[in-house]
Amino acid sequence: MTSATRSGSPNRLRSKTSRDGTDGPHPSHDARQPRVTGPFFASTREELSDRETLLSLSGLDFMRRVQDGRISGPPIGALLNYRVEEVAQGRVVIRGTPEFGHLNVLGGVHGGWYGTLLDSAMACAVMTLLPKGSAQTTLEFKVNLVRALSEGTEVLCIGTSQHAGRSTGVASGELRGADDGQLYASGSTTCLIMSS
Repeated sequence: MTSATRSGSPNRLRSKTSRDGTDGPHPSHDARQPRVTGPFFASTREELSDRETLLSLSGLDFMRRVQDGRISGPPIGALLNYRVEEVAQGRVVIRGTPEFGHLNVLGGVHGGWYGTLLDSAMACAVMTLLPKGSAQTTLEFKVNLVRALSEGTEVLCIGTSQHAGRSTGVASGELRGADDGQLYASGSTTCLIMSS
């Protein structure tokens, strides 16, 4: 059972897995709290998962621990206001909402925000197919922006992996409105798979 404490906003539940992979309470700190609910985000290097922990779990188990807060989420999730919502074999859903700080000079949501969510969801979908002792990193990704996204519009980014082999994995993704299912962007990726 994960030990958890509330901090930041009233809906913010934070928990932590220790370096040895066992459940334990997350230490309190003063870092800026993300505005989404769910698992905590690393705010120091020590809170990031180490290579030993990553390689000791299947990719699916690792991603499930990120989802439920036993392993910290990436710091960029707090910065860009997104988190892992669902994890299944070959599929990851990320929920996010662009804010004022994510706008470009013309007042639209910056294309990098779309790209980051798609890259994260697609690469994590590949990760769910990896066995213990393997990790992945993005080799390349392509994003197609379909329509403008407004500040404050909550989205779901669905990453689906079609293949994870010995050396590469591929996935596709869609960024859709959480309320209406409207398509805002799509993407594809190729990931490098590394085995220990």
